[in-house]
Amino acid sequence: MRFLNLVGNKFFSLAFSWLFDQSIKDTLCGTKVLSQRDYQLIASNRSYFGNFDPFGDFDLLFGAARFNLRLVDIPVRYGERTYGDTNIQRWSHGLLLLRMVLFAARRLKFV
Repeated sequence: MRFLNLVGNKFFSLAFSWLFDQSIKDTLCGTKVLSQRDYQLIASNRSYFGNFDPFGDFDLLFGAARFNLRLVDIPVRYGERTYGDTNIQRWSHGLLLLRMVLFAARRLKFV
């Protein structure tokens, strides 16, 4: 993982750990598992956090936190990309993700 991506990942880990009052190590890995019932609950209330998450990761995490669903952090090992290019634009998407964290903080912490 590139250094600045690692720094961003660590920052978002700390921000999410604070938001959810539990340790979250990797918010951006892209792997999430949930039941269909929980997904439908989160999806039906998507407007609460807005519809501006281009990746869907934060949408699921914020929704899970809002409904007090249990979050389990399972370590993921990263390897070097063997094909294709990343779809993440480090700076523009990083700023968007920061905006989303600030928006969620207002909804989850400062209600």
